[in-house]
Amino acid sequence: MEKNKDEKNVEPTRSELEILQVLWAHGPSTVRFVNDELCKQKDVNYTTTLKLMQIMADKGILTRDESRMKHVYSVAEDEQATKAHLLEKFVDALYKGSASKLVLQLLGNRKTSAEELRAIKEMLNKLD
Repeated sequence: MEKNKDEKNVEPTRSELEILQVLWAHGPSTVRFVNDELCKQKDVNYTTTLKLMQIMADKGILTRDESRMKHVYSVAEDEQATKAHLLEKFVDALYKGSASKLVLQLLGNRKTSAEELRAIKEMLNKLD
């Protein structure tokens, strides 16, 4: 049974999100490049990165260009669309769909700078 690529039931794991972060920052890349970037943060085995990226391509999270000797992987969906989907699932699961409860929790748990508060107020004013 083939899954419809429009279905949003494939959620990246923590390791897959780390790979997505590299691809979002640098654009289409080889496994070697992604692995080298990940190794700047923690020790990662090349074969692990390769396998994860192959799995992500199979899931439809990444696309793979096989037209050259070195395969180049790209993110299948726009960064903002992926983040919006994951945030929506997170808010639904933890805050029963309440964005205000999420924001209040965030503001209560972290020290928010005056600049961040100013930006939040500007954003809220634009919503009015």
